Amino acid sequence: MRTTLILLYAISCCWMVSATLSKTDAKKSYKAEAETSPAEVSVLKRGLVVSDPLWKDIVKEEKRYCAHVKRTFQGPVLGYVTPWNSHGYDIAKMFGPKLTSLSPVWLQLRRRGPETFDITGLHDHDPGWVKAVRKSNKKIRMVPRLLFDGWSYQDYMSVLGSEDEIEELGSELLDVAKTEGFDGFTLELWSQLGGNKRKELVHLVKHICETLKTKRLDCILVIPPAVTSTGQPGMFGREEFEQLAPVVDGFSLMTYDYSSGGRPGPSSPLPWVRDCVLQLSPNSQWRQKILLGLNLYGLEFANQGTEPILGGRYIEILREVRPKLLWDEYSAEHYFTYRRNNAAKQVVYYPSLKSIYLRISLATELGTGISLWELGQGLDYFYDLL
Repeated sequence: MRTTLILLYAISCCWMVSATLSKTDAKKSYKAEAETSPAEVSVLKRGLVVSDPLWKDIVKEEKRYCAHVKRTFQGPVLGYVTPWNSHGYDIAKMFGPKLTSLSPVWLQLRRRGPETFDITGLHDHDPGWVKAVRKSNKKIRMVPRLLFDGWSYQDYMSVLGSEDEIEELGSELLDVAKTEGFDGFTLELWSQLGGNKRKELVHLVKHICETLKTKRLDCILVIPPAVTSTGQPGMFGREEFEQLAPVVDGFSLMTYDYSSGGRPGPSSPLPWVRDCVLQLSPNSQWRQKILLGLNLYGLEFANQGTEPILGGRYIEILREVRPKLLWDEYSAEHYFTYRRNNAAKQVVYYPSLKSIYLRISLATELGTGISLWELGQGLDYFYDLL
């Protein structure tokens, strides 16, 4: 779930066009006028969902979301928010009617000793903000992410091999949910063991979810891609999916972070996203519980490394570089290249209206839901598409 994950994919002939930023240009970026008032119609009706957008149109329109906020995507939508990105908190209030669940990245589950667990991070819980979000959408479910943090291998072995440990863990979750007014939890633990102990992890997750269900609480599980970027089976497959689907309310599928710093490329090639879903659920049974992951951040690839890009920085680069955006037909993502002071080329991949539209269309076609990592990282007009 972390935007700094290193990625893997190769682009074949994407380096043909670049923009150059001279020393003079760097001092005075082009001041394209940005409009900030909401629009009366959506980005679709304004003709902005295209494969050949102009950089200045993005700068001008990105804050102009439709004033009439209502859902168009019919499946479940889970949005993540993080304490280090305050704009995400605003987005959750603005577009609450388009979400079914919200997962603030607040909590860590720590094992303090035998049958002793502690949930930290509760200081980030903001009841006033939660109340404001619920005012925009009374039905929204608050399911904070719970990261199994600081666990040693022995901690996992002790818990996975003991029913008493598992019982105590479940009781701790019930107590915190009741005290804090949460509607459940989003569990992040699967990747920590690197694909090992799958049978035992299935048993643990089943027990946690069944415990939460006794109090009508939701249980969402974060899962890695079913297919790696090299085409190999991932750490969570069809067998685990079918065993857990009856008790898990949603599988937050991490269909992003595909490419790596050494080999610039897209975050989530569309054929790969489709394959990740079909590998888990070749038939339609339980597929509605898969929350297809959409990244709302981009990546800038340079010789010195790879950096995540959020919306504000992306707009700054567009103003400075004035690039021609290129469309990668295979991956269905936009990118551009540029140079800084005659240095090596830098490659930027960032979500666009077209790339997001096609992924939402895929979710509709396959009958899945959507998970958004994370609210506030993208451009405001993206939410017209939900």
